[in-house]
Amino acid sequence: MEVEESGVPRTSWSAAPDERHVPCDHAGKKRKQDPAPGPVIRITEDEEEDEEDEMMSEHMKDSEEPSNKRVKPVVKSNSLTGVLTPVKTPALKRIGQSISRSISFRTEARPLPPAPLRPRTKASSFPRRRNSQCWSDTVESHDLTAKEIKRQEVIYELTQGERQLIDDLSLVRKVYYEPMLKLDIMTESELGQIFGTLDSLIPLHQDLLSRLERLRGSEKTVGEVGPTLMNWFPCLESYVTYCCNQVGAKALLDQKKQEKRVERFLRLCQESSFSRKLDLWNFLDLPRSRLVKYPLLLKEIQKCTPPDHPDEDTLPDALELIQSIVGEVNKKTGEAECQFYRRGLSYLDESQRLPEIQQSRFLYCHGELKNNKGQRLHVFLFELALVLSRPGEDKEGGQVFNVYRQPLPNALINLEEIPDGEPAGGGSFRGAFTGNDKVKNCFRVSSRGRSKANPYSLQANDSFSKQQWIGCLRQAIVQSRDRTAQTSQSQLSLHPDPALYHIAELSLSSDTDMADHTSR
Repeated sequence: MEVEESGVPRTSWSAAPDERHVPCDHAGKKRKQDPAPGPVIRITEDEEEDEEDEMMSEHMKDSEEPSNKRVKPVVKSNSLTGVLTPVKTPALKRIGQSISRSISFRTEARPLPPAPLRPRTKASSFPRRRNSQCWSDTVESHDLTAKEIKRQEVIYELTQGERQLIDDLSLVRKVYYEPMLKLDIMTESELGQIFGTLDSLIPLHQDLLSRLERLRGSEKTVGEVGPTLMNWFPCLESYVTYCCNQVGAKALLDQKKQEKRVERFLRLCQESSFSRKLDLWNFLDLPRSRLVKYPLLLKEIQKCTPPDHPDEDTLPDALELIQSIVGEVNKKTGEAECQFYRRGLSYLDESQRLPEIQQSRFLYCHGELKNNKGQRLHVFLFELALVLSRPGEDKEGGQVFNVYRQPLPNALINLEEIPDGEPAGGGSFRGAFTGNDKVKNCFRVSSRGRSKANPYSLQANDSFSKQQWIGCLRQAIVQSRDRTAQTSQSQLSLHPDPALYHIAELSLSSDTDMADHTSR
């Protein structure tokens, strides 16, 4: 349902490695405050854009922190290349994969003569960096055990995470949605598709934050937290709508980024201090990231809870509840993602419209691979079919995937792993990638009993990506064949062979009955 950009082939995967919660360092050391950032950054490309940039800067000015220093203008970085490594993730995380950007700034402060005093501008409510304060930093003294201290730290992290999420979602509306609507950078309909039901999530998390703050006693400790979470977690079912919308939202946002005004506005925002160098999609993906973190936080709280604590009875139920909710959101998001990409397929021939494609409910994985001619293909491994395609654009500039060659039903696929360094044969990868006669990170798929489907030799970007593809293909093949076998067996039981009807009528109680039957 699965952020979304760079020249490096990207692949989305359907399963994720276990995430590990890392508790914060609560050594009690005071952390230095970040220096105030410089003036508002303005990037202009020609004189005609100056006026529009000034309007954009005015809308962002309220979100900047005040500064009394004068610095040299920031040099625009030309290195904004996104790097996305193939990672195995479930549908809920796959759509949230974002680009890691590296931006280099160089500033130099110079001593200046005293300037006349000016009225202070309103301080920004959005800090440049997150406050990494822990629970132990908020109390002067306590007589708790080390295990109880850790429990309070995790509960405090849960509370602070809610507060930060609320701040970020409020920021998104104030400095992205409203300015883009007012400056007519996007239409209200387009913004509605990209931002989805984000506004409805703010009061939801404000409710949890107020509940958690009420649990905090006079000594700033929280006793029983399980019942509060049990009562609130059902509210997260509204995440189904938001996460399912993210698939189409990411595609539309990527499409709009190709427009000059949109790209310039988003770049200005990202290079301003309030964004913490995050782009718009990073902010839109925060609710999904928060959702999948709840089970991890609960496991940490449960691990630090003593056996005789009242939470010992309620935390297991709360954990089971949130895991089921996350699983349901992940399932619905996967179905939405599968449906979105199915609609984006463009068939060159009606014979390519396999029923297995339309019957698929989810994607195992999808991403970029090369064929034996060195051409880049976008390959989809649906639940029941493998589809090779070439990315393109429709008349409106939206992305489509032109189906390349004949799709393969998963139940009929033969998979062959090609060892690295194997000499390339005829019609293979000779010279297509490395200029030599050795292949690397390649595998071959073919279909049994289909004359139109020739073997496809495919190359992954690296060995890790190759192994992930092979693993997903093997899983898809086994599950598809099992499904086919079960379907055939159920049909046979419903419609048995008429020639075998007389067997059911036989009486096996005596040899005489059998002899009488056979002598007929």
